[in-house]
Amino acid sequence: MTHVVPADPQVLVTVKKKAQPSRSWAVLDSNGETTLLDVDKYAIMHRVNIHARDLRILDPLLSYPSTILGRDGAIVLNLEHIKAIITAEEVLLRDPSGEYVVPVVQELQRHLPVVNAINQGPEAIGQIDVEAADECVSPFEFRALEVALESICSFLAARTLELETAAYPALDELTSLISSRNLDRVRKLKSAMTRLTARVQKVRDALEQLLDDDDDMADLYLSRKLAASSPVSGSGAANWYAVSPTIGSKISKASRGSIATIHGDENDVEELEMLLEAYFMQIDGTLNKLTTLREYIDDTEDYINIQLDNHRNQLIQLELFLSSGSVCLSLYSLVAAIFGMNIPFTWNDNHGYVFKWVGNVLVKVSWKPLF
Repeated sequence: MTHVVPADPQVLVTVKKKAQPSRSWAVLDSNGETTLLDVDKYAIMHRVNIHARDLRILDPLLSYPSTILGRDGAIVLNLEHIKAIITAEEVLLRDPSGEYVVPVVQELQRHLPVVNAINQGPEAIGQIDVEAADECVSPFEFRALEVALESICSFLAARTLELETAAYPALDELTSLISSRNLDRVRKLKSAMTRLTARVQKVRDALEQLLDDDDDMADLYLSRKLAASSPVSGSGAANWYAVSPTIGSKISKASRGSIATIHGDENDVEELEMLLEAYFMQIDGTLNKLTTLREYIDDTEDYINIQLDNHRNQLIQLELFLSSGSVCLSLYSLVAAIFGMNIPFTWNDNHGYVFKWVGNVLVKVSWKPLF
């Protein structure tokens, strides 16, 4: 269900000092309900309590690398087209009407309301399957983060598959026929591969940087921070376990796992680490595919260069053959020029046999191959 609400009047009065352009945001709560907001950055800063420098990372007009930042009460997420702020109770997604953002909103609406259905009681059992109950082990912010990571990894994997489908036949065609058309086609594919590799590398670096620092991962446990100030009771789902033994056992296990995560050791980041490692391996596999494609392109370039060198050597050999022939012909021209001069020589008198002798030698030489 989607609602459209205006900005908070009190916030508008506070920030009326500077007129700021409004941005479209989608707010998804734990029920999966979506509310569209058309507010400026000051209203967002007041709502989620983050600094302007953190919100600047989500500005599409500025070029910032892929980033996952943990703050006191929010997670700032900048992954390609997914620009979101995740709190312990809601997700704020920027530009929800974008072509690539709409599927993310739909996935969030499908995955976020699981915990809420568990807490509603027996009437919601029919809407919960066993697999969905397992998702309750993770806090709200981790489920939202997982949807974002799954979406961006799937998006980049799909772009990589499209590039591979177009690149490999083009490279094979280029090896069989070197033409300007094929060369230009491969050039464009190589440029697209370079850009896509840079995008995948940025997402991979963001996950790797987060995995290398336990403190940064601990900052993403928003529910744990919230529970430290207001402890959450774990008896919400205990009243209706007996209604469905199968689902009840699953939900009981999930609820205990969720409570253990929220109230666990503040230095325990194993759950988040396992989540991030799974998608790190997925994005690393995508990067390996692009690396393999780059190596295939480099091998094709080397093969083409070898072919061009071979043709160049053949041209050089032909040029040497023609040059040798020109030198041989120039010898004939020299002899003919000497005997064809009209200058009187004393040695030319009474030596008519010399002309016959030279002519016979030239005829015999002309019948021999040049090489």
